Amino acid sequence: MKHSVKELIQKMTLEEKAGLCSGADSWHTKAVERLGIPAVMVSDGPYGLRKQDESQDHMGVNDSIKAVCFPAGCATACSFDRDLLRKEGETLGDECQAEDVSVILGPAVNIKRSPLCGRNFEYFSEDPYLAGQVAAAYIKGVESRNVGTSVKHFAANNQEFRRMSGSSEVDERTLREIYLAPFEAAVKEGVPDTVMCSYNKINGVFSSENPWLLTDVLRKDWGFGGYVMSDWGAVNDRVAGVQAGLDLEMPSSNGETDKQIVAAVKNGKLDEKVLDTAVERILNIVFKFVEDRCTGNFDKEKHHDLAAHIAQESMILLKNKDSILPLSEKDANDILFIGTFAEKPRYEGGGSSHINSFKVTSALEQAKILGLSVQYVQGYDLKEKNDDKLQVEAVAAASKAKKVVIFAGLPDSYESEGYDRTHMNMPENQNALIKAVAAVQPDTVVVLHNGSPVEMPWARQVKGILESYLGGEAVGIAQINLLFGRANPCGKLAETIPLRLEDTPSYLNFPGSGKKVFYNEGVFVGYRYYDKKKLPVLFPFGYGLSYTNFSYSSLKLDKKELKDTELLTVSVSVTNDGKVAGKEIVELYVRDRTGSEVRPDKELRNFEKVSLEPGETKTVTMQLGKRAFAWYNTDLHDWYAATGDYEILIGKSSAEIVLSDTVRVISTTKSAFKVDATTVFAEIQEYPALRKISDPVFKRVVEFMQGGQTSSQTAKDAVSNDMIQNMMDNMPLRSLRSFANFTQEDLDDFISNLNKALSV
Repeated sequence: MKHSVKELIQKMTLEEKAGLCSGADSWHTKAVERLGIPAVMVSDGPYGLRKQDESQDHMGVNDSIKAVCFPAGCATACSFDRDLLRKEGETLGDECQAEDVSVILGPAVNIKRSPLCGRNFEYFSEDPYLAGQVAAAYIKGVESRNVGTSVKHFAANNQEFRRMSGSSEVDERTLREIYLAPFEAAVKEGVPDTVMCSYNKINGVFSSENPWLLTDVLRKDWGFGGYVMSDWGAVNDRVAGVQAGLDLEMPSSNGETDKQIVAAVKNGKLDEKVLDTAVERILNIVFKFVEDRCTGNFDKEKHHDLAAHIAQESMILLKNKDSILPLSEKDANDILFIGTFAEKPRYEGGGSSHINSFKVTSALEQAKILGLSVQYVQGYDLKEKNDDKLQVEAVAAASKAKKVVIFAGLPDSYESEGYDRTHMNMPENQNALIKAVAAVQPDTVVVLHNGSPVEMPWARQVKGILESYLGGEAVGIAQINLLFGRANPCGKLAETIPLRLEDTPSYLNFPGSGKKVFYNEGVFVGYRYYDKKKLPVLFPFGYGLSYTNFSYSSLKLDKKELKDTELLTVSVSVTNDGKVAGKEIVELYVRDRTGSEVRPDKELRNFEKVSLEPGETKTVTMQLGKRAFAWYNTDLHDWYAATGDYEILIGKSSAEIVLSDTVRVISTTKSAFKVDATTVFAEIQEYPALRKISDPVFKRVVEFMQGGQTSSQTAKDAVSNDMIQNMMDNMPLRSLRSFANFTQEDLDDFISNLNKALSV
């Protein structure tokens, strides 16, 4: 039976409507039984179903049901694979249907501003385009199963320190280009049922009661039609939240904030129509799930295999000196695995996304399943800082082995929701072990388990590095397949791995005082910063090796000039020059050559993953619209692509551009630029329409500064042309009164004529 939500709202009491705007407990919305309004369940995600066991408490602190843990966002973004993320979403949607879960809380798309953020393992990338694209694909997958998603944490939640009370101080351009952009793509392309607001303030206003964020941007600018829920306990002022666009408070407030809403309506502080709108948004999603239930599917074994495949597509081969990898299965008896993580891998993060995995496959277990009789020693203790006995044993065994694989990384205690890291170091006993083993065994490979970048003081000493990130419960299957060449590595880094913490763009401003954190690096986040500063890094954004080689050719643009309302089609041919099949990620960056604004050196604007057999060539085609060229103009309060030249760059990483071409973009947006007495001469020169008017006047100024015809040669030598040009560029128009004998009336007329020319 289909329900008319508007009719139901008319039949509800004020108290019932207020009650629907908060949870019944930690995981359920409220029911109104007399009207046939059911309660529905929401559950943590985003990389597995963390459904609270119904036999447990409702505070969300006890065990969740047995479920499948897929790789965390830090890993899956490295797949650069929209289809793969959609498949993961479809599978999670099936699981939700099987477990009667209406909304899964994810994906988490916050930008990795600093590698120290304790929750970075759950987030996708430092790049807003990549984060938005993989998020949209994941959302489409989940929502295709008639299950809702809740994109989180909206917005500028980029640290754990004082995240419930601190204020992220961010200028509008930076917000729009970096921190809001992945949410925008998720909302516009993925069309999620819900959005989860963050705990923090943005420029002094809590996200949960921020009308600019929840109404102006989310609903009016982006067209979001679902409901906004709070992060758990994020509500500060409930009535202000309803007015701002926060529909559902989670978890239960035990009726306290319901009473506040009722009182506000009765005393006229809250229009009941605003409350009705919030209730309507919630009920639309509730009945969408209830009335169109799908057949659930929670085949844990099958989904375990999918988790292994996703991990395999996401891991990154960072180093492969002398082609030490892949290992030979014939030599398995002479290969030594070292490290606790080979036996008991760290495969997920801590906190609200922690999955109660139904089983875990380690690398050692998978090797045994495949009949690979590798040797193993523990090497280090996760709980001990010094374990010389284990290290001595490992070094002795390594000296006798043919090749060594060390499974290392960050223990659970090093990164989790709730607190940030204070450094980028791995445990010292692990670093010491790797150095000691590499000293006696040159053929050493390190396999990393971590949710965010680590410093690698031993990187030059080892021959191979495989970045697993947090690869989910089937991590060992993927590791063995990649280490022994049963699969070809094809992931690329979704974030930069810096040489050291001090090089990171937010180093001087992270995590702030607790009351405020200033995003002073602006739009220069991740590779945008390292590129602009020309800073060396350990491994750049978009980097990843393969067991084969790829070459690029035939870059073609379908236009050499286009209006910003048109699409540009870019094609490039990719060839597998090696002897094994592989997948290559083609990265398309755009560089602004117009000089109209301070911008990053280049920005990722599209990507495609292509599968190639040995010797095979395929043509990859991508499209670019206005946003690929635009920056956010705060005068226009809109995206603006200035008229001029832009470079189209094809890269194997942000640091390795292999092909380029240039296109001219013609802006159809009327500039918000207005001339006044403080406008400098250089700004005038940017507009061809103004030059006919301004050039004769500027010539008079140049003659004045040169001292006219009567100046001595010595005086002329003291005032160079470069000096004059630079002084002119930075001189405000009011200076014409001094350097061109303008009266105030002359100046006013000149400015008026310039503005008239702008408006034509």
